[in-house]
Amino acid sequence: MKKLTLTNLFSVFAVAGIVFLSSCKDDKTCVGVVCPDGFTVNDKCKCIKDTDTLSANIVEKTGFITADETWTADNIYKLTGKVVVNDGVTLTIKPGTIIKGQVGSGTLASALLIARGGKLNATGSADKPIIMTSINDNITVGQTAGTNLDEADTGLWGGLLILGKAPCSFEGDVESFQIEGIPPEDDFGLYGGTDPNDNSGIIQYVSIRHGGAIIGANNEINGLTLGGVGSGTTIDHVEVVANADDGIEFFGGTVNASELLVWAHKDDGLDIDQAYSGTISNSIVAQGNDSDHALEIDGPEGSASGSYTLNNVTLKGNANKGEYADYRKAATGNNNNIFAYDFNNDADVELDNNGVAQSFLDGVLTFSGWEIVGYDHNIFKEKVKKDDEGNPLEQVIILDPNFTERAKTWTTKKVSIGNQTIGANMQEFDWTYAKAKGAI
Repeated sequence: MKKLTLTNLFSVFAVAGIVFLSSCKDDKTCVGVVCPDGFTVNDKCKCIKDTDTLSANIVEKTGFITADETWTADNIYKLTGKVVVNDGVTLTIKPGTIIKGQVGSGTLASALLIARGGKLNATGSADKPIIMTSINDNITVGQTAGTNLDEADTGLWGGLLILGKAPCSFEGDVESFQIEGIPPEDDFGLYGGTDPNDNSGIIQYVSIRHGGAIIGANNEINGLTLGGVGSGTTIDHVEVVANADDGIEFFGGTVNASELLVWAHKDDGLDIDQAYSGTISNSIVAQGNDSDHALEIDGPEGSASGSYTLNNVTLKGNANKGEYADYRKAATGNNNNIFAYDFNNDADVELDNNGVAQSFLDGVLTFSGWEIVGYDHNIFKEKVKKDDEGNPLEQVIILDPNFTERAKTWTTKKVSIGNQTIGANMQEFDWTYAKAKGAI
């Protein structure tokens, strides 16, 4: 008979512990009991070691930041609820710092918000990016990725919101408005103004993961929300992964942004609203299995006009419902050098109302230098608003022969993967989590 040694006893207890842990489930999202201290539940209903409490110094943050602060890479910063950088205050985040949002929804959703007049100087680097993720992520100090979450894990915290004083086009021509994702009673959620050169700080080499917590019916927080952000702000090398709503959304403003990457978003990849008037260049949208549009672009909501520019953007589709782009509400802007591949056969570019079709015919919504793998002229489609009986509510100017002829020039040629001559410079994204996971 084999002796029962101390080592054997340890093995027995370890195995028993694994069995216990695998059956432990969170009482809010899974059936069962709450995990014991030192462990947390992930969205797959597994109890995992909370490496935060075991190996890192946790600094809890909640409420308002009223004086300049610096967050450093030797700590993990836990956001409980909304953390707001006040007007006149600068938050500096050093390279390699990890920020984790508490799980919660509604008014309890966690987020980092830079109010109008506040600044965020988050300057990571290619080898030490700043990581913003969920408390359920087992990533810890010195790492760039955990092991227990993937691109299917969405909505586990809120996201990053930056609000500025640059012009926007609002309904009723009001000067400011409440940002999507923040309840109206929270006045720190106002954005917009009259300063196109407004400066909200520097955001470089930042990876935002697993966000998009629900705050109400059909109302989630974007991975990165930019409301009225001015051209004095620097934004480049930003990645958003696995967000339950849009990846990055521009609500008006004039900020220029480059080297953006959105992967596995649930709704839209890059979203433009309220007469955003900056340039987005050298960027990528890579859809996940549940993604909707790669691009969604709306026009002004008030009398103030604005025109955006997209330059050198790569769009990667999916085999399910994902679409190339949806242009709506009399959008005005320039869409240049767009490379698209891996979209399903039913995917299309939508001109969603008569106003946006007129923008195209008037030459204020332009398309040039598109290259699409599997290109077919049928990708260009207009959806006509109809009444309850199915009758069109507007004249269908989309059928104007000028439109159909000009639409053929959107794409310069049909290409195969690897032979494209436009789109993003992929080497700029070697630092990303998406690249490490083979998404691009």
